[in-house]
Amino acid sequence: MTVPMLTREQAAASVKAAVGERDAIQANLLELDGSFGKQLLAGAALTGQTKQRWDATAAAMATLWQVYSAYSAVVDRAAETVAGHLGPRELAWITTLLTGPSIQLASGPAPLAGRDLADSGREDLTVVAAVTRMRRSFGDITAVVSAAELVWNEMTGKLDAVAAELARVKPLASSLGDEALTGNLAAAESKLARLRGTLNSDPLSLWQGGQKVDTSGADRLQERVGAAVTRVDELVRLRDDAQQRIAEVKTAAATAQAACDDAAAAWQRAAAKIAASALPAGPPGFTDLSVRLADLDMLMAAGRWPRLSSELDLIERDLAEATTRFRDAERALVGVLATRDELRGLLGAYRAKAARLGAAEDPALTERYDRAHGLLWTAPCDLTAAADAVTGYQRAVLALGG
Repeated sequence: MTVPMLTREQAAASVKAAVGERDAIQANLLELDGSFGKQLLAGAALTGQTKQRWDATAAAMATLWQVYSAYSAVVDRAAETVAGHLGPRELAWITTLLTGPSIQLASGPAPLAGRDLADSGREDLTVVAAVTRMRRSFGDITAVVSAAELVWNEMTGKLDAVAAELARVKPLASSLGDEALTGNLAAAESKLARLRGTLNSDPLSLWQGGQKVDTSGADRLQERVGAAVTRVDELVRLRDDAQQRIAEVKTAAATAQAACDDAAAAWQRAAAKIAASALPAGPPGFTDLSVRLADLDMLMAAGRWPRLSSELDLIERDLAEATTRFRDAERALVGVLATRDELRGLLGAYRAKAARLGAAEDPALTERYDRAHGLLWTAPCDLTAAADAVTGYQRAVLALGG
């Protein structure tokens, strides 16, 4: 189909639009060429699927620049022509440049087995066809470059954080005498090196598409290193505060011993005043911790921090449980004596009530009162019998009031 020749006004407008479009394409291509993702891929020793995809992408970029150069040259010729005298010959030339197959590409001949007899190894494109081809190629290339850059950005932050933590705690761990912890950190370093190797040589193996990066390996490594770092920090604090913690444990031992003594004393007091049938079992004895406490100083002197931490935790737990048992036993014994005192007060209150009712000399009431009083003021007191006696006296007094 023959394209009508452009008028002077149409030629000027068309060339201006073509130059503007060419300049925008050039700016985008230059940005792509200088992008971090492109520089990363172009400068790395790639392996795996990243190498396969980048080899194809690099070839596509070379072709893209080839098409752009030929296309840009045609636009420049049209711009030079429109800037001069515009006669029919010049307008026809501009029309041919902007609408005809004016862009010539040296594509090379096809393989001989499939080559057409008239194949010259050259391809002619219109400006529109060239722009369409470059746009499609640009989208494919930026998809690869952007994916690599996104993988790098997401993974680098995680791996750098892990590396910083390992660099901080590894020297500390080597002085703590915890072989398991040191082994965990060494294994984490090896895993970090493998992940960095993958990131540097085959980043697209971590690309899942849809703007998603497979960070599971880095995430698991962060969790592993985080746990090791927590352990190191705990042991370092223990080492720095070892003397204070040992002193606190010894104070806790003294507190537990005092609680044991108080419970034993309370039991002796209660046993002297209350019959055994109403008493709880005697408090357990306090285990001698002198050897274990002495071992703490030895562990600290030897720098055996993991063992010291474990021993301190065990002793602290045992002392806390023992102190609680002794104090519970003391409270129970005090409660038994308090029950006797409450019964004494209740007996006195109902005796006063009987007097107000005019029954202070009633023989039956007096007998009940004397029995309850005798039980409550006899040592050791049969608390069950005393409680029954007070209850009987209480009911008798209440019966007087109707």
